[in-house]
Amino acid sequence: MLSVTTEHALRALVELARLPAGSSILGRELARRAHIPANYLAKILLMLRNAGLVEATRGQGGGYRLAKAPEEIFLVQVVDLFEGVRGRPGCFLGESHACTDQEACSAHALWKNVREVYLDFLTRTTIADIGQTRYPAPRSGGRPRAANTAG
Repeated sequence: MLSVTTEHALRALVELARLPAGSSILGRELARRAHIPANYLAKILLMLRNAGLVEATRGQGGGYRLAKAPEEIFLVQVVDLFEGVRGRPGCFLGESHACTDQEACSAHALWKNVREVYLDFLTRTTIADIGQTRYPAPRSGGRPRAANTAG
């Protein structure tokens, strides 16, 4: 659902949110931690800085940090910045008309429900919400195994 650029931006913001309060991180270290190519991350960070979400400091002790508390950065701000999620007509089938309730494609009613839930999630969820826990990497096969409870 999200572009690679948006996914990278969200991962970078989550890593910045995990930093101790008041500290900064160098771009190359942030790229390493977030698994983002450094040159790609530099472009993303520039956009995030221009949007007022990230601060950059040069010199000794410099680097990147969040410009706001993670609880104040909503996912919709990031997704909108890179994808314009609210500005799209949002036709699921990509038809040429605007795909409104009055002029709908055959998937409009079902897609409208999904889109509303998706936008609600983006509007209510913050970087703090998604950065709370580090989840373990999935095991091969994609499903966690149940713990052995036999004693």
